[in-house]
Amino acid sequence: MSHWTAGMRDSFFQSLYEEAKKNRNIILITSDTGAICHDEFKEKIPYQYINVGIAEQNMIGIASGLAQTGKIVYVYAIVPFATMRCYEQIRVDLCCMNLPVSIVGIGAGLDYSTLGATHHGTEDIALMRSLPNMEIYSPADGLMADLLARQYDNQSGPRYIRLDREGLPLVYEEESEFDLSRGFSVLSKSKQLYIVATGRMVYSALQVAKKLSSQSIEVGVIDLFRIKPMNKEGLWGVVKDAKCLVTLEEHFVTGGIGTAISELIAVQKKTPSFKVIGIPDQFCEIYGDRNDLQKLYNLDVSSISKSIKIWLKNI
Repeated sequence: MSHWTAGMRDSFFQSLYEEAKKNRNIILITSDTGAICHDEFKEKIPYQYINVGIAEQNMIGIASGLAQTGKIVYVYAIVPFATMRCYEQIRVDLCCMNLPVSIVGIGAGLDYSTLGATHHGTEDIALMRSLPNMEIYSPADGLMADLLARQYDNQSGPRYIRLDREGLPLVYEEESEFDLSRGFSVLSKSKQLYIVATGRMVYSALQVAKKLSSQSIEVGVIDLFRIKPMNKEGLWGVVKDAKCLVTLEEHFVTGGIGTAISELIAVQKKTPSFKVIGIPDQFCEIYGDRNDLQKLYNLDVSSISKSIKIWLKNI
């Protein structure tokens, strides 16, 4: 797909606003994280919008209380502050009580590139994966983000949705029908090599597949948009006959989807050769835009393609 869409954040909150206009029980809570897409909440339905200030722990506590009264609660902050600063409150107030609150983190991966490691969202999947009852969604484009904003009727427990700020190329067609219950989409098939990617890296995986296919390397691409609970049986059914399997994420290699997939294949009798591609286990001490940091960590399309080619030659 070559045409661009609005950022995931704008798509998500525009859809959530449309839903909130129809349902007074929908409440959006922020921790002083500004976004133009919140203006309609503040101006037109202010009784459904709460800004708690820079107090993420309080934000989660308030969300817990409102959820217990039947409200449909969304909390919003930059990824590190939405997941780490209030981790104990998420664990105790949401997960232990299994309350249907949606944590929306903006700035997945290296999105806030120039603000440095304090604002990078590079360990959030690992943190949220370790919490019982927590679901994790990582959409690949604005269309998937739009759908997630509208899917709350059957939410039975807490969920974490990690979003990108930037406008991204569409991975899906506008008329696509998503099966959220499946947890992943097979975008292309292969018996040679599959790349399982999540979030913005799904589009990168498609570009890598195109680049490698021109060199006679057949690559299938899977969008793992629901990281937890992972549809292990369904996913394994797709990749088990491939010779090679690669995971691709803008997240630390520790604890992300690479770890999740390795846990899946570790219990299988016969497995594909396996490679994890992500951010090394170190904080970024370099400042630059996202493209600069992706090149630094060999997460640009050219570097990923080269890494896979070298790996294939050596297995």
